[in-house]
Amino acid sequence: MARTRFVPDSGLTLRMTAVMFVLGGLFVALVVSLMAISRSAPLAIVIGLVGIGVAFFQWWRSDTVALKAMRARVVTPEQAPELHGMIDRLCAMADMPKPRVAIADTHVPNAFATGRSPERSAVCVTTGILQLLTVEELEGVLAHELSHVAHRDVLVMTVASSAGIVAGMVTQGAQYGGFGLARSRGNNDNGGGAIALVLALVVSLVVYAVSFVALRLLSRYRELCADRSGAYLTQKPSALASALTKISGQMNAVPERDLRAAQKMNAFFITPAVRGVSMSTLTATHPPLEQRLDQLAKISASLGKSY
Repeated sequence: MARTRFVPDSGLTLRMTAVMFVLGGLFVALVVSLMAISRSAPLAIVIGLVGIGVAFFQWWRSDTVALKAMRARVVTPEQAPELHGMIDRLCAMADMPKPRVAIADTHVPNAFATGRSPERSAVCVTTGILQLLTVEELEGVLAHELSHVAHRDVLVMTVASSAGIVAGMVTQGAQYGGFGLARSRGNNDNGGGAIALVLALVVSLVVYAVSFVALRLLSRYRELCADRSGAYLTQKPSALASALTKISGQMNAVPERDLRAAQKMNAFFITPAVRGVSMSTLTATHPPLEQRLDQLAKISASLGKSY
């Protein structure tokens, strides 16, 4: 974690380290397995290089890609003085570098943080959230997002997803063409070629499944950590609780077209762009709203404030 005044969280650090270690190990296992299955070292090396390339691209361009995905525009202090003023105050309170500030023109009330480091980061809010929240509520949301930047968990989420991306590519390749796996066993050994294809599919699917579950477990914990860190920074947990309640409730009024367009960023939003879906399942990217509100209520009680 970067040196800031945000409350440190050893649990988040441990989980991020574990996820990176496990997924890195699985990625190596995937490459080695493909070498053994296909008996083609060049093929496995190419896949390994592709995986490293994907991870590097995710790390280097994460902020640009995320902002483009939401069609967000970076705004200057002259264009958004109140928004910049809030972020200036929060960054001074947290003793951290100020990120770029962006606005996405969409009815979906949401916000997210992105970037490979506190020095190379961006915080984006939507026009929908600017219209919905009060100043104190928006400040709570921004503190939550700045906490993601300070803890660097958004970077870990972005890079760690590379293992699942490569595993998905291998799965598709094995299904459509087999990466030459069948041919690698020779024309007189069709049975061996079929077994190689099945093994390649199984290995890549296992890597993808583990990556999928591990990232969602980490995602849910990091959201609770950001709620907690942001609430302690502002000393106003009730404002963040109110913001989360408003955002979740407003999702039902957002046009379906806008929700679909925004859903690709759900793992990074403060609240997922969905309606009428339980967030208590294994596949959820965020903890249930009730759990988040309960945590904020306990923080409020510990601060000696009414909730």
